[in-house]
Amino acid sequence: MAKTNPATATSVETPKPAFQYDAIIIGTGPGGEGAAMNLSKRNKRVAVVERLQAVGGGCVHWGTIPSKALRHSVSRFIEFKASPFYRISERNQRMTFSDILNHASDVIGKQASLRSSFYERNRITLFQGDASFVDRYTVKITHPDGTFELVTAPIVVIATGSRPYRPKEIDFNHPRVYDSDTILSLKTDPQRIMIYGAGVIGCEYASIFKGLGAKVDLINTRERLLAFMDDEISDALSYHFWNNGIVIRHNEEFDHVETREDCVILHLRSGKKVKADCLLFANGRTGNTDSLNLAAVGLKADGRGQLKVNQAYQTEIDNIYAVGDVIGYPSLASAAFDQGRIAADAIIRGNKDEKLIIDIPTGIYTIPEMSSVGKTEQELTAAKIPYEVGRAQFKHLARAQITGTEVGSLKILFHADTKEILGVHCFGERASEIIHIGQAIMEQKNGGNNVEYFVNTTFNYPTMAEAYRVAALNGLNRLCD
Repeated sequence: MAKTNPATATSVETPKPAFQYDAIIIGTGPGGEGAAMNLSKRNKRVAVVERLQAVGGGCVHWGTIPSKALRHSVSRFIEFKASPFYRISERNQRMTFSDILNHASDVIGKQASLRSSFYERNRITLFQGDASFVDRYTVKITHPDGTFELVTAPIVVIATGSRPYRPKEIDFNHPRVYDSDTILSLKTDPQRIMIYGAGVIGCEYASIFKGLGAKVDLINTRERLLAFMDDEISDALSYHFWNNGIVIRHNEEFDHVETREDCVILHLRSGKKVKADCLLFANGRTGNTDSLNLAAVGLKADGRGQLKVNQAYQTEIDNIYAVGDVIGYPSLASAAFDQGRIAADAIIRGNKDEKLIIDIPTGIYTIPEMSSVGKTEQELTAAKIPYEVGRAQFKHLARAQITGTEVGSLKILFHADTKEILGVHCFGERASEIIHIGQAIMEQKNGGNNVEYFVNTTFNYPTMAEAYRVAALNGLNRLCD
């Protein structure tokens, strides 16, 4: 074999890879996390960009986790005050918003730390900074100190979430005006608060502040609370709010907000004026797309800052995907994680058949909770589907009597002929947990979805799950022979 002369040999360099990473994920909320973890576990080189110091996105830092932690603290405080085991002087103690924020801050820290460990364990490169597109394969990352770098990948996933909608005519810099993000910086303990917007966020915070003893005015721009829920469940919340002294003003829209040093006055188009110590504006959200330089890749967000995607979560630019709040409905943390996971599968395998389950459960963390899965009575009636309804009142359950959580009920809607469960709706403490039992049976195939399951199985006693047996018997007894 002839030897090569090193002096005359031509060096052959190993070709450099065309891209630094296999995928770039913008955002570390549930959608970004779902995509990043699934891609990494398939041996893809993944880079994640997060503008905050800690991962978790709005879900961990401003939305889902903080509000649910606040709600839990207030709910336990209400139970404490109602318990006969404590002296009158103890039950009359007050809890402030600052008090419950301490618990929420602890939970936020634990969640951020836990999620940070996921990225480290899966060897995902994490960049801190603001992301913007240079072209369809290149993302510019501007760091907090003003420096920047460019990273490239054949796939980019936008998971930047959303933020509270802020009308330009409202001065959100005023110390008495808040949105659902900045309310977490509230230092005072308002005696009266008005909440504009009676959606999920507005209703949850109405519960929280009422539980702390504040007077609450809830301004609803629609005819009823949470109209997407089953009417009976929505009415139950309305009655509970009314019974606890929350003033609900339906079909109202603001004209302007008058801010003073000692109060805020909301002027409504109907001519009414509502005065309070502070205003929480919770009416709508906007997708975080305005700083991404979408024009560089030929994408355009709609008026709410949201992007259109196909069922594989591909945007109009085939190598750019989007998941989570930034694509709109259902705007749930639980769904966002699954969207990220499904998008990653589509990226890896080209599988565009997998999609979210049809019956996505809804959990609303008011006090008491509300939860729903499947069709409502109104939808079934409009579709002319013959159904029957079974109900269980919590006040009749031994477990609810033991724990003092007797407010609420469970409702099962099932087909009158096939007995297939079509919807489950729950109002009461732990509703968001209870609903999953019904969801599990609804998802069964080959005849497994049948209301008689709840009659023929044996439940632990006493439990709240027993409500399913009670409701099933109640409904089956209504059937005509």
